[in-house]
Amino acid sequence: MVKVGIIGAGRIGKLHITSICTRVRNGVIKTVADPFMNEETAAWAESMGVQHTTTDYKEILNDPEIDAVLICSSTDTHSSISVEAINAGKHVFCEKPIDHDLAKIKEVVKALEGKDLKYMVGFNRRFDTHHAAVRQAIVDGKIGNMELVKISSRDPEPPSIEYVKGSGGIFMDMMIHDFDMVRFLTGADVEEVYTISNVLVDPAIGEAGDVDTAIVSLKMSNGALAVIDNSRRSVYGYDQRLEVFGSKGMVQDQNVGANNTIISNENGVTTEKPVNFFLERYLDAYAKEITSFIDCIENNTPAPMDVWDGLKPVMIAQAATISSKEGRPVKMSEIKF
Repeated sequence: MVKVGIIGAGRIGKLHITSICTRVRNGVIKTVADPFMNEETAAWAESMGVQHTTTDYKEILNDPEIDAVLICSSTDTHSSISVEAINAGKHVFCEKPIDHDLAKIKEVVKALEGKDLKYMVGFNRRFDTHHAAVRQAIVDGKIGNMELVKISSRDPEPPSIEYVKGSGGIFMDMMIHDFDMVRFLTGADVEEVYTISNVLVDPAIGEAGDVDTAIVSLKMSNGALAVIDNSRRSVYGYDQRLEVFGSKGMVQDQNVGANNTIISNENGVTTEKPVNFFLERYLDAYAKEITSFIDCIENNTPAPMDVWDGLKPVMIAQAATISSKEGRPVKMSEIKF
């Protein structure tokens, strides 16, 4: 049984607490730390089976009984806590992104050098049953040689402006999942990025220095072309679709609704809207993600996504941001690490 400490008890932290306590067979949470820990959160965590709560995450790092740390704190703390946890001899699961700053990610890479520790980055969509089935169809050769990838990812409503200001922008905060998904589906790296974008949802997002609607085209190292579209507003629910087209056919997956009932009558053909947000859409994927992290520790196997898989989507996001601002294609060779 792997003993875990969780740093951060916000939305993502609570989701991982729930997953580990109810769905992960070989992990147990000893301590949850959050600087804003209050009586209500502490009581909830303890009711889930968490042994201890604290406001000081260093209690987790200094506890010899804790094998692994889940970093679910604010993005600006991910890289520094990663380095501290690695130096404390802990296996690390870090929510995306490791950092917005490549120099800080390099510090994490250096901290890992020569250490027999697992470091996994939280790109949960790889563990979604539907997306994983698309990848498997590609691996099995069912569509021949890949030629085109299309991904649509649209949130039901924009986040708060305060969130936008600290998010790193739509490419670093939202589309970063899709950059990882393109790499996952194609098994290839990005060579060139071109972005067109606008502010079509909320003028305040533009005033905060970001965009809310974007299309990014990508040239992949295996010759495939990819197109991603993102919007901060989808009035019909959480829109998550992807398609891969190849020389022998196509594989795609569609949105997940509350149920798959289709009603056909004289008024037309209707079905349920997509589920409302990522917590509902990817709940199972989050549990599978953490299970895979615990498994790689127990079995001493490589982490499914390592620090390099965490780095590359950040680099692509930086290229997409430059392209959005400068209106030109950006080669990945321009982004130095």
